[in-house]
Formats: sequence, C-alpha cells, structure tokens
Amino acid sequence: MYRTEDVLATLGMIRQYKLDVRTVTMGIDLHPCAASDLDTLRTRLRDRILRFAGRLRAVCLEVEERYGIPIVNRRIAVSPIASIAAGLPSEGYLKVAETLDQVAEEVGVDLVGGFSALVQKGWTASDRKLIASLPVVLSTTKRVCASVNIGTTAAGINMDAAQALGHVLKETAERTRSHDGFGCAKLVVFANAPTDNPFMAGAFHGAGEPDCVINIGVSGPGVVKAAIEDLIAHAPPNSVSLGEIAEEIKSTAFRVTRVGELIGREVAARLGVAFGIVDLSLAPTPQVGDSVGEILQAMGVARIGAPGSTAALALLNDAVKKGGSFASSSVGGLSGAFVAVSEDAALAKAVEDGDLTLSKLEAMTAVCSVGLDMIAVPGDTDPETLAAILADEIAIGVINHKTTAVRIIPVPGKKAGDRAVFGGLFGEMVILPIHAAGGSTAFVRHGGRIPAPLSSLRN
Repeated sequence: MYRTEDVLATLGMIRQYKLDVRTVTMGIDLHPCAASDLDTLRTRLRDRILRFAGRLRAVCLEVEERYGIPIVNRRIAVSPIASIAAGLPSEGYLKVAETLDQVAEEVGVDLVGGFSALVQKGWTASDRKLIASLPVVLSTTKRVCASVNIGTTAAGINMDAAQALGHVLKETAERTRSHDGFGCAKLVVFANAPTDNPFMAGAFHGAGEPDCVINIGVSGPGVVKAAIEDLIAHAPPNSVSLGEIAEEIKSTAFRVTRVGELIGREVAARLGVAFGIVDLSLAPTPQVGDSVGEILQAMGVARIGAPGSTAALALLNDAVKKGGSFASSSVGGLSGAFVAVSEDAALAKAVEDGDLTLSKLEAMTAVCSVGLDMIAVPGDTDPETLAAILADEIAIGVINHKTTAVRIIPVPGKKAGDRAVFGGLFGEMVILPIHAAGGSTAFVRHGGRIPAPLSSLRN
C-alpha cells in the first residue's frame, strides 16, 4: 500500500528534481539464432528482436502517459555476440553489428548493447575476431555499444586482452577523430561485469537470464541533492550529522526504487515478458542540478577531489544501496553512483579547476559503482599506457570483489588542458593529463594473465 505522503513526495521529485526512469532496457537471449551461415544468422537476429521488442516503444509511451513519469531511454541488450557469431568469418562481425543497428532503429530504441566478449580467463577465436572488429563497428554504426570483460575475482586479469584493447581504443578514436574520438565512448572494459546491467554502453544479456526480460535504470541525482539540502536547511547550523545525511539518502533511494519497480513491472506485464531488476544507479547528465558531483557538494565537499571526496562518495554509494535493497527484492545491475566525468557538469568543472585528477578519480572508483567513466586523455597516449590504465582499474574490481569498468577516450590531435566535446548526454570536459605516461610499457608487454587473488578461494 502506497501512503498519500509518499505519492505526493514522489510527484514532487518528478516535477522539481528531474526524477525519471533513465532507461527501460529489454534483455534478449540470442542463442537460438546462432548459425554458421551469415544470412541465416542475420535473418534470425532480426526476427527474434522484432518478436520481443516490436512493441517496446509503444508500451513505454503508454506507461509513461499513465503514470506521468518520464522514460528517457528505451534500449536493448543482447547475448554477447562473440558467442552468437562464433561460426562466422571475420568480415561477418561487422555485418552482424549492422543488423543490430538497423533493427534497433526499426523498433525505436536509442542504443543496443551486447556486442561483447567475456575473456577474463582466455579468449576464443571468436572473441579475438570481435575485438579486432571494434574500431570499424564503433565508428560506422550509430546505436551499437560494446563491452569486454577482461577480469574477474575468480579468474584474474587477461593482460593480452588489455593490451589488444589499448590498440583498439587508439584506432577507434582515430576513426572518429571528427567527433573527438567519440567511438570510444561506446566501449566499456569491465571487471566482474554484471549480467543484468540496464545502462549503456556496458549492458549485455548474460548467462542465466530468461529468454526476454525488462530491466530498469532509475536515476535521480537531483532528487538526492535536494533531499540533503532540505535536511540541512531545516536544521540548526552545524547540527546535521553524516549519519543523518546517510538516513536521508536511504529514504530517498527507497522512494526512487519504488518508482522504478512500478514502471518495470507494468512494462513487463504489458509485453508479456519477465521483470528483472531495478538498477538505482545515480547516473548524471550534463544539466546543472542533475549531478552526482553536486550531491558531494551538498554534503559539504566544496571542492570535488579534495580530501574527503572518497569518503563522501562511499557514504553516498552505500546509502543508495541500502535504501534500494529495502524497497525491493529485485535490485540489481550496478546500483550506486556513477562518476561519469564528461556527463556530470560538477565533475567536469572540478577537472577544469584542477581539483579532480586521474589519480583521485581512480581512488574514488574503489568505492563507487563503476570506475573511470567518460575520461578524456591526450590523443598521443600510447596503447600500452591505455592498457595499463585499464589494468589498474580492473585490478581494483578484481581484488575488491566488485564491478569496475573503464570508458576512456584518447582524443585525437588534442593535449591535456584542451577541451573534448562529445555532445548531448555525453557532455564535454577538459582533457586530463596522464602522469608518467609510457612508464609501464615493459610491464604491459609481458602479457599473459594476472592470477586471481587469494580471496577468490571462498568455497
């Protein structure tokens, strides 16, 4: 039973503080489509996606109208294509990506995720072909997003894959030079990738999922910021403790999660498919007032990147998870706070002011939901340095039993201090310098696999 005051509070969050359902993502299992003949595979892919997602756009509009809650994005996540396309020659991977791009446009979704490979312990011939195809795929398709999981706590880190992806990033950036290397923004490199993540670019439909499922991403940085500011404004000066702030975030996350589950179950029921999870990650946009960085400022971190920033982010992330898990037994995905620099106006400003550095961002990722997200670096950064950045971030996830990821863009023709502009929800930022670039080349070139940590032996 929903109480009247909860309903009114939720309506206020929608109208004033940019609460929305950030994405309704339909996960689709494509394994029944597998075929060694390219034309057969493409036909099966198209037919299966149309069968499940043909009404997705219309149903989302119906639900949005009924409840008055904005649904910002409609997306599809598919089974990792490296397994679906395993029987194809190298040139077939681009054709598969083109099919996904075309059918995504046909059904009215903005992005399709799952052009992916899981290579944490080794890689197959199909994995290698998919990774090699990424520069062309990401530079020639509009909606296709890719991810590669190169590490898990159980398996360690595939450094051969990390090194290959360093070269992929360089080539992808160069092929999209006219857009400041934007192709790289559609590629996520993971540790411990979740199989039910609704957010792009890292979404894919993982093993153990049903034929078709609806996963929801609800985001409300502005709601959380407003709740903290209201709490502090209505209390005597310097009387609000950090514990009280955490409680306020928890109660806000509770209401946000309720909204997400309501929408998700309604969409799933109307489509006749399973409801999966609510991911309550606080995903920012470049708009002022819709920023994770502004939440940290509301908590008292006036300069993001200053000492205390990591502790404040840890408090935020934990409180969001606690509030969401109390509201629903279907919380999943990533669920926490995204530190997506170019997409967050306050974080981008902190980089521009010199307060937020690459090293501090890496430290903050030890306690946030994802990792080094939407980071622009100089275009002349060598592939081995890019691979080393990937390895550092993946190691944080592997050692700490958590998901971490990297979206990094080496911006062609630009250097540290220049501005990279990606546009729309992807925003813009000043390019970060890399300290001691090139200093770990020999380490990366050893290749092989960094073994799993001792903590992986938990049976």
